[in-house]
Amino acid sequence: MRAFAGLLEELGYLQGRNRKLARMVRYFRETPDPDRGWALAALTDGVPQTALGRLPLRRMLADLTQRFLDPVLYRLSRDYVGDTAETVALVWPAPAPRTGGEPAAEPPALGLGAIVHALGACTTTAASTATLGELLDHLDAQGRWALLKFIGGAPRVGVSARLAKTALAEAFGRDVAEVEEVWHGVEAPYAELFAWLEGRAARPDVDALPIFRPVMLAHPIEDEDWARLKPDDFAAEWKWDGIRVQISARRGQVRIFSRQGDDISPAFPEIRLAFSGHACVVDGELLVVRKGEVAPFNDLQQRLNRKAVSPRMQAQYPVHVRLYDLLLDGDVDVRPLPFSERRTRLEAWFARERPLLADLSGLVPFETFAELNRLWSATRAEGIEGLMLKRRDGAYRAGRIKGQWFKWKRAPLTLDCVLMYAQRGAGKRSSFYSDYTFGVWRLGEAGGRELVPVGKAYSGFTDEELRRLDKWVRDNTTERFGPVRAVAPGLVLEIAFDAVQASSRHKSGVAMRFPRVHRIRWDKPAAEADTLAAITALLPQVAPSTA
Repeated sequence: MRAFAGLLEELGYLQGRNRKLARMVRYFRETPDPDRGWALAALTDGVPQTALGRLPLRRMLADLTQRFLDPVLYRLSRDYVGDTAETVALVWPAPAPRTGGEPAAEPPALGLGAIVHALGACTTTAASTATLGELLDHLDAQGRWALLKFIGGAPRVGVSARLAKTALAEAFGRDVAEVEEVWHGVEAPYAELFAWLEGRAARPDVDALPIFRPVMLAHPIEDEDWARLKPDDFAAEWKWDGIRVQISARRGQVRIFSRQGDDISPAFPEIRLAFSGHACVVDGELLVVRKGEVAPFNDLQQRLNRKAVSPRMQAQYPVHVRLYDLLLDGDVDVRPLPFSERRTRLEAWFARERPLLADLSGLVPFETFAELNRLWSATRAEGIEGLMLKRRDGAYRAGRIKGQWFKWKRAPLTLDCVLMYAQRGAGKRSSFYSDYTFGVWRLGEAGGRELVPVGKAYSGFTDEELRRLDKWVRDNTTERFGPVRAVAPGLVLEIAFDAVQASSRHKSGVAMRFPRVHRIRWDKPAAEADTLAAITALLPQVAPSTA
């Protein structure tokens, strides 16, 4: 546990991708099995709850804190720190002395494997709670924090699952695409994966399973790119406003993966059923579609990140997959083929198989980039996110390959909004008010103007700007609601966003899509910020068809 706790702490404070990568590489090389495998699980998909036994962590911590901590001290500490694991780790009482006044026993050297075994052996919640309490007694503050992060499933140390897999690949001289191709066919603590990476065993046999294939990514197109490109070399497609998915159907099993390789199958059972009779790996966009029209992204969000969905939700938010590439046709890997040939095979496969809840994303015909520019300029009015350009002779290769695929997103919108509420962040930001709810003006019932919220942002500013924003929030607080502060209407934030959608969650009736702070308008009076009329004018009028 000491090595894992040190890893988490360093990852939380290290700046820069390469430094984090080097630290994880060293850990995977130096740490024995199964501890490094459980650490890898914590940094990627989370430790499987089946391995930890009966572990309703929130209820267990509530029980332990009520029994062993002063409730007022804990509440005030939790409110100040902003993180449950860190709070419990810091205020947890030292073990009581032994009978006769002898000092408490020396904490044993607990490894992650021993912790998983101890918790996994528990058959009741009471037993799990007691075991967790004993483990907290045996660890120092850093170890207690790491333990709770480990079993809680959210370390929040600035490491993505992809970066952890990249570190694993670099530690043993492999390409990350090789790791990703076997990832969903192995389970924590990944003994067979490490054995293969270290050359002690053959590659895990996962080819018959519905596994993830690393996706090909696009570069944002820049002004200087156009001079180097020729229209005849590229095919164009609409860039749909959903989420990219990969559907892997093998021998009656179907799994749906996000672009990052996360298994999101439980949230979309109807898609799994629609592809259950097919053998393929296809690439496409997941959308909510009603009567042939693509619904706003907000509708799709209602289905995301769910472990299960009810029939009512399936009916209310009907999902659909718009296909634009074919990776495996039956047992044939077509990724080495040029895009134009893959597209021909995709069209033939679709005509032959006719999967339900799916269609093909049509190609956009054009002869010149000037003609394509006119089409791109109309994408916002039609509710489309932009265009994709794909080199006709390019193979399907994992990663962001320069010069092959380009995404041409419509330019972001901006509005001047007024800061209304601020909330403390998590992890390194737990001491700063870094999450900002902002609004615009509208005419109130009494005839005066009032602010109504339209979104929330927690990115787009530097560390120095964060410190200034935090100080402004503290100096202008009017009310407090736990970790949230209401502030006087005096600071204008220029917010960049991709689109506006109707929302019943906001008093304004609208919400921004992907809002971020574009600029802090210290110079602008709050009274001159934008109005609700300005933002509702941006609501889409007509949804695009499935053509």
